Amino acid sequence: MSLNSPSPARANHLPPLPLPAGITENYVQCSASGLTVHILEAGYTPERDRPLVILVHGYPELAFSWRKVMPSLADAGYYVVAFDQRGYGRTTGWDDSTFAKTDFTQFTVTTLVRDVVVLVNALGYSEVTCVVGHDFGAVTASMCALMRPDFFKSVVMMSHPFKEPAGLPFNIAHGEDKDPAPPVDIQRELARLPDPRKHYQWYNSTAVAALQWSAPSQGLEAFLRGYIHVKSADWKHNEPYPLQGWTASELAKMPHYYIMPLHKSMPETIADLMKSEDANKTKRWMSDEALSVYVQEWTRTGFQGGLNWYRTTTDPAKMKDMALFAGKKIECPAAFISGTQDWGNYQQPGAIESFPTSCTQFKGVKFIDGAGHWPQQEQPEEVAKEILAFVKSL
Repeated sequence: MSLNSPSPARANHLPPLPLPAGITENYVQCSASGLTVHILEAGYTPERDRPLVILVHGYPELAFSWRKVMPSLADAGYYVVAFDQRGYGRTTGWDDSTFAKTDFTQFTVTTLVRDVVVLVNALGYSEVTCVVGHDFGAVTASMCALMRPDFFKSVVMMSHPFKEPAGLPFNIAHGEDKDPAPPVDIQRELARLPDPRKHYQWYNSTAVAALQWSAPSQGLEAFLRGYIHVKSADWKHNEPYPLQGWTASELAKMPHYYIMPLHKSMPETIADLMKSEDANKTKRWMSDEALSVYVQEWTRTGFQGGLNWYRTTTDPAKMKDMALFAGKKIECPAAFISGTQDWGNYQQPGAIESFPTSCTQFKGVKFIDGAGHWPQQEQPEEVAKEILAFVKSL
């Protein structure tokens, strides 16, 4: 494994990202994972004498989403690394096959953790002071903390709370107990509602999702601007509250960008929600220049790589690795930071309330006013402040 500047060919092919002062791009060749990982870094020293903080992005984002937070963390004395996950952005070496031909041995939950462990070793570190993950990146971060608490010394989850791994059938060998009931088929139950709906994660797992994300009728820029808008604090309808359970009637209380109209694509859903909205509102924290990075990267890569992770997490057959961790809790210090106006906080009913039992050293929840689903972009100063307060308290 080696840490190298991008080759002239790569640098010529991909334009440099518009980054704040103090953040640089790099590529890490990780033979143990088969990836060449694109990273953004701040606070690097050749002596490797600064504690390492790893930042993990969500969907449909990139390492670039952490650009506003990284300088503050580096100024506080940390070496800060954000990276494009497998399936995203400028990281290469993952299976970019079509929907039908995807090699799902590359998209297991244990692979998520392995990718981070391999990257950290390539950076010359034997531990991570804190792994911070947002949205799907919170899945990565929580799995890192769950599986390797010796390596990841603390974890911050953002916008997607951790749900403790399901237990296994227990005490059934001699008939003392019965196998648990099969899980609710939430897609079937949502489709049966008077106003038929579908869950966005299952939609994102379909064969048509990548094409629909890539070729929206309103154009990719308008679609992404709208998607960002309706999940932010700038959409006045984002007034989330806890749901009572994993049932169709409860989930249907969530906005259409989470529980979609049954016969609509995501671009169609967003177009409907944006009909009476001012798309310019989000430009105060997501400039046209910044949005163009997402447009350019997703146009280049397509969406299937990122969507493959939904295909894994919605298919029990692809989640069998998690049986290894049945009954296990996150054992390192943990915190949850999110936007007050983020419905993502409640998409797993009961998960936030269960943190004190699912995490043995849970340090609390911090909700940030004026932020929806994108807190590190909507309110970066507050996010950096809360991350630093958590890490320095350990």
